[in-house]
Amino acid sequence: MIRVNGKQETFEGTISLKAYVEKKGYRPERIAVERNGEIVPRNRYGETLLADGDVLEIVSFVGGG
Repeated sequence: MIRVNGKQETFEGTISLKAYVEKKGYRPERIAVERNGEIVPRNRYGETLLADGDVLEIVSFVGGG
C-alpha cells in the first residue's frame, strides 16, 4: 500500500513511478513528484520502483495569469 496525496492506494506487483503516473493520467512533463520527502528527478521516473509504504506527493503545474 502507498499513500498518494494523502490517500491510500494499493497495487499488485512492482510498478515504476513512470508507469504509475501514466496509468493515473498525469502528463510527466507537467508534474513534480516527491517520494518519501525527496523530489524525484523526471529522468529517474522509469527506474524508480514504488514500494509498500511509500508516500508520494504529486503536484501538477497549472498555467494561467
